Amino acid sequence: MRHWLFTIALALALSGCGYNDFQRLDEQSKAAWSEVLNQYQRRADLVPNIVATVKGEAAFEQDTLTKVVEARAKATSIQVTPETLNNPEAMAKFQAAQGELGSALSRLMVVSERYPDLKANQGFRDLRVQLEGTENRITVARNRYIQAVQEYNVLARSFPTNLTAKVFGYGAKPSFTVANEAQISSPPVVDFQKK
Repeated sequence: MRHWLFTIALALALSGCGYNDFQRLDEQSKAAWSEVLNQYQRRADLVPNIVATVKGEAAFEQDTLTKVVEARAKATSIQVTPETLNNPEAMAKFQAAQGELGSALSRLMVVSERYPDLKANQGFRDLRVQLEGTENRITVARNRYIQAVQEYNVLARSFPTNLTAKVFGYGAKPSFTVANEAQISSPPVVDFQKK
């Protein structure tokens, strides 16, 4: 009889501790992260097609293409799995590599504006639309991941579930950060005067 009372008392005590919520939110953040990776992979898969299409333009800047290819190689070599999501250093390296690829692709698109034949190429236009759509999907997936991590972190820091977090070692998860936070916090300089 005592054994049953102890089991019931333990079950009641654990039902309000948030253990199951930690499990649910951890899985939710892992699933959201998988979607982020899926969209980054989609972008990485588009790069070879974009580079091949651009190479057809004889006078196109080789340096720009080389930077895109190198950024893609770096971005696809750094993997942050759901198991390493709690490592802020791994996340920072991953975000930096993805940021470099995004910047290289942006430069490529800007430079491509100078090439009328390339702009007229239907294959390039289609790839550009796919890339823009993928960038939007990346933004949506990252936002969902940020929300999932925020929910988890609130649970890990709120009383009484913070006690459960301490007992079971559920620390706060790192979220996405902006690499150039200081730069974007200052207003842009706009100069309308001709030089």
